[in-house]
Amino acid sequence: MKIIRLDDVQIFVHTVDSGSFSEAARKLNIAPGHASASVQRLEKALDARLFTRSTRSMQLSEAGERYLPHARVMVDAREQGEQALANGRGALSGPLRLSAPSDFGRNVLLPWLDEFQHRHPGLSLHLKISDRAADLVRQPLDAAVRYGPLPDSSLLGMKLVDNNRRALCAAPSYIDRHGAPAKVDDLRRHNCLRFVWSEQIHERWRFTLPGGDRTVAVTGNRISDDADAVRRWAVAGEGLVYKSRLDLIDDLKAGRLVELFPPEYCEPSPLHLVCAHRAQLTPAITELNAFLRERCSALLASHPWRGYQSA
Repeated sequence: MKIIRLDDVQIFVHTVDSGSFSEAARKLNIAPGHASASVQRLEKALDARLFTRSTRSMQLSEAGERYLPHARVMVDAREQGEQALANGRGALSGPLRLSAPSDFGRNVLLPWLDEFQHRHPGLSLHLKISDRAADLVRQPLDAAVRYGPLPDSSLLGMKLVDNNRRALCAAPSYIDRHGAPAKVDDLRRHNCLRFVWSEQIHERWRFTLPGGDRTVAVTGNRISDDADAVRRWAVAGEGLVYKSRLDLIDDLKAGRLVELFPPEYCEPSPLHLVCAHRAQLTPAITELNAFLRERCSALLASHPWRGYQSA
């Protein structure tokens, strides 16, 4: 039986994530020749070519694509074993690799993660902030914070907040110039600021009204693939914004934005902490899930709906 060295598997995964032997070697603090020889040894043990190489580029082969998810599981298992030993000594340790959407990640999650890491200084935080849905199988991530329902039933989703919804908001300066919509059909005459999530423009705004669900196709003069930019445009008085209430509460508290419709009229916006599989449910992820649930609930409770009062 051929022996597969776990160090070789780890170097293979790092090479995929880094895009080259030299960059993987730099991150692992080893010689580039060591990284190349390690992957060649793994290929020999597997009797398969994991990379297609040329003088200008290197990319995963078909066999490498098939092997990569299993290689990640092996590397994750090694790290989890090391964490388990550390946890037995009473401390969380090791890498904590997360992905989060832009607005929530920058303006809400960052200070919470500061607090969480200060509680557990043995953790090494790796944070990816993007409004593209992270691939939890291919990318080196332990978990992702993700809005909306989970379309992939194979993912392990842990709900962080039970009652979050979108909020329809505008700055007082915008309302002074253009008035406030009294009903959802009024949105068609307003400048609606839209954002892109995973290649799709969020321009069909859904509402849960007493008479039934309604969807309005909105238009406007600004779109961004960064939802934080859209929120900033709204604060600057450039139009209406319709996004997670969690993202907007600080602006609502400060009076930079005004909430126009009652929360129960707006679309549910569940927030989850998502893992690719149950094996990634480490003590660090379990502890983080409980910590974020507490923080999300407290944030929503800190600013209940007060109702919009026109001047």
